Amino acid sequence: MTAPEGYIDAHCHLAAKEFNQDITEVIERAKQGNVLAIVAVAIRKDDFHRILQLSSQFPDIVFPSIGIHPVQGEPPDGQRSVTLPDFTDVDKAIEENYEKLVAIGEVGLDFSPRFAKGDEEKKEQREVLRRQIELAKKYDLPLNVHSRSAGRPTIDFLKEHGAEKVLLHAFDGRPSIALRGVEYGYYFSIPPSIIRSEQKQKLVKQLPLDRILLETDSPALGPEKQERNEPKNIHIACDYIAQIKNISTDEVMKTTTENALRLFPKLRSLMHR
Repeated sequence: MTAPEGYIDAHCHLAAKEFNQDITEVIERAKQGNVLAIVAVAIRKDDFHRILQLSSQFPDIVFPSIGIHPVQGEPPDGQRSVTLPDFTDVDKAIEENYEKLVAIGEVGLDFSPRFAKGDEEKKEQREVLRRQIELAKKYDLPLNVHSRSAGRPTIDFLKEHGAEKVLLHAFDGRPSIALRGVEYGYYFSIPPSIIRSEQKQKLVKQLPLDRILLETDSPALGPEKQERNEPKNIHIACDYIAQIKNISTDEVMKTTTENALRLFPKLRSLMHR
């Protein structure tokens, strides 16, 4: 089955407070920008209700992914590494809503020294991730994965624990590490910040197109640092990938959308409800 003409934003934080005042306009601009679907991911449990609410409010374009991020607390000063108590009732929330979910996430590891200050923090992050890998396998859902300062450990841990359907979003590691993920069948999503990130540009040069998806990570990782990003900017990532690969933007759009529908198979039916 051929992919529809348009973009899929594979990783976006629509529950962020930055969108509280104008979410309807943000969604309308996305639609006008030919965005077909937005995978709305959670960071903390507080996001779950909002994401599910948005998917009910905008059922033709917003699709929920819930899970616990390896960094918890409120930025900038209250952030800390995830702990096992943060995971309380997450499995219950996923069990109650798995039929609506297109993925589990945002999950992963974050070994930035600010958060993972020692082995105990890393150990607890791994255990929270392991539990969510098991939930993904139980409900046959892909994982939407964060791996800041932990590219190799995250990819190796996912493989070790049998994760097969994986999206590594905004991967910040070396291309050689990403290619290990490609060997395991994992996908990588690229945000609009590629236009100002030499690391992302090098990554895209090495990644095969059939393993690339598009994302915005809105409200972060936009084309301009410190400015709010939103789903309508997805085309910026598409255009820049096309430039790097020396192919048409239509080919990048078509292939990344096909990749997204392959990784998130529920999207195809949910987009046409």
